[in-house]
Amino acid sequence: MSAEATSGPDFELADFTSARATIGGTIRRTPTVVSESLSKLCGVPVYLKLEHLQETGSFKLRGAANAVLSLSEAAKAKGVVGVSTGNHGRGLAHAARQAGVRCIICMSRLVPQNKVEAIEALGAEVRIVGSSQDEAQIEVDRLVAEDGMTLVPPFDHPDIIAGQGTLGLEILEDVPDVHTVLVQLSGGGLISGVASAIKARRPEVQIIGMSMERGAAMAASLDTGLPIQVPELPTLADSLGGGIGLANRYTFKTVRDLVDKVVLLSEAEIAAGIRHGYWQERQIVEGAGAVCMAALATGKVKPEGPTVALLSGCNIDMRLHHRVISGEDVDVASDQQAEG
Repeated sequence: MSAEATSGPDFELADFTSARATIGGTIRRTPTVVSESLSKLCGVPVYLKLEHLQETGSFKLRGAANAVLSLSEAAKAKGVVGVSTGNHGRGLAHAARQAGVRCIICMSRLVPQNKVEAIEALGAEVRIVGSSQDEAQIEVDRLVAEDGMTLVPPFDHPDIIAGQGTLGLEILEDVPDVHTVLVQLSGGGLISGVASAIKARRPEVQIIGMSMERGAAMAASLDTGLPIQVPELPTLADSLGGGIGLANRYTFKTVRDLVDKVVLLSEAEIAAGIRHGYWQERQIVEGAGAVCMAALATGKVKPEGPTVALLSGCNIDMRLHHRVISGEDVDVASDQQAEG
């Protein structure tokens, strides 16, 4: 599906089955497991979709691989560029390396150093620009205009959405009687794909978007009724940071039309999710990856039927992870001020 061929939330089941065929040799089909602790706590079967075990440690590889593999040979020769808070850049760098394509990732100063280093280790060039994802996008736009590189955005693109939506197909296969699916919400590429794929087959399934209280751009845009900019703030769920783009073409409409509810979590609740993942589930999960578990563990979401909580990424600085699971009251805003 080309960007010119669609507008709005018009994704079909065939878009996701086609994407799965395209990326099948590149990604892992990650497992879905029962959470005994959350099932007991919630009084309904709760399953964890372990996407943090994906190659590159995040779901982002699905969309990035689908976008890169869908490029023409001429576009591949020019190289790809993207803006990222970390995980998209890592997925794009991995997909580009596998395809033999040059890759540049532009990032803001708020991105944790461990994520910068992981992208560089995959052979991509990293450029740190400004203090927000929107400022980093300016350098991306210059590289597209002056060098002819192809922009592979982190979320607002049909190939990205289709790739992320392959997760929805797997969830339906693994939990056919699912009632509720909890999905991370940032720019909306992940939840747009998952919601579109699931509701194409089972429109009655409830999709709940999970984000943080600090700088949730999509949630603020939904409240306002159109895409808006919000300050990008330090948060344990750093992968959920960044704007949705004032010229958003796909994800805003799709989230507005298909997502049943949005829940925002405090920093303390996100920390509780990281702790639950480690101590109860034996999983190492970053803040953004833990928000779905956090909502269930803290009672922020009370499901009424079989529920799937997505664990979307594991790329957390292990020193930070140690502090959180040890019970420290971590304030990443204070941490960044101290480092500055």
